[in-house]
Amino acid sequence: MNIGEIARRAGVSRSTVSYALSGKRPVAAGTRRRIQDVIDELGYRPNAAARALKEGRTRTIGLVIPPAGNRLTHMQLDFVASVVDAAARVDLDVLLSPSGGDHDRSFERLVSESRVDGVILMEIRLDDPRVGRLQDAGLPFVGIGHTAGDQQMSWIDVDYAGLIQHSVRHLADLGHRRVALVTRSPDLIAAGYGPARRAREGFEKALAERGIDGIEVPCGDDARSGQECITELLHSHPDLTAVTTINEAALPGIQRALADSGLEVPYDFSITGVAAKTWAEDFRPPLTAADVPALEMGEKAVSLLVERVAAPHTPPRHILLAPSISLRSSTAAAPTGRQTRVNGAAR
Repeated sequence: MNIGEIARRAGVSRSTVSYALSGKRPVAAGTRRRIQDVIDELGYRPNAAARALKEGRTRTIGLVIPPAGNRLTHMQLDFVASVVDAAARVDLDVLLSPSGGDHDRSFERLVSESRVDGVILMEIRLDDPRVGRLQDAGLPFVGIGHTAGDQQMSWIDVDYAGLIQHSVRHLADLGHRRVALVTRSPDLIAAGYGPARRAREGFEKALAERGIDGIEVPCGDDARSGQECITELLHSHPDLTAVTTINEAALPGIQRALADSGLEVPYDFSITGVAAKTWAEDFRPPLTAADVPALEMGEKAVSLLVERVAAPHTPPRHILLAPSISLRSSTAAAPTGRQTRVNGAAR
């Protein structure tokens, strides 16, 4: 069975059958019924497109990812893989669409051309026009993260404020009196990246609770930026003894900068933060961190989106995940005295 045979029996062109199956162009209701009647008469087992014709759906969901020029973190890659796996288990395809900068047209096509039944939207901003665009289009969606004020959307998020607050408390309990929060890139923060803002809130709250000093530092999402960031921090704040971070992509550079400065983790300097479990376990020494359940988030996102597609008018659901902090080997009691090396010179 092929499109040509269906077209011949239905008395229409091959292109009309193709448009009816794909939904890319409008086809008269009577013609759509005639095509479906032929499929039913021949006992054809419909593929995803034919089921879409019968159900009025594409059996495809969109996953809006960060711009293609941005390297995805381990956490994000785990999440994308989990979405694809979870979708496959319920017979759904996944269409990846980058968003941001030069990729805004890709997002607009996803929304306006009826390519998908619903959307999972990554890296939500505090004020995110994409949310309003999806709401205006009436397209079911789930946010990974949430905006500042609009709760009329379903979302899944990680409690960055609470996790960073707990991380700083842990460092304070170990005797650290000056710690730094290494966040994400300046551009991402300027765009209103929600996790960075919420991490800052948790950081400042913990500093006030424990009466210790802290420095917040934006950092590019790569190892080189991490190295430059920590090198500068050690130069300008030689009494710094610990870092907590939400920037897992910067961790290799952070580690390299500490080694270049003659600091051994955790005896001379402690590191903690929020990261993917595999990344934390592969860090040397293994990273004390809140392990983001990226795989669980992907599964929950698909499940929640399927619910939204089936019943778009039900009240939105909000899922806030707060994983426990896994104590590994990258934190220890604050050093009583040390000598760092910056640009080869002892300080």
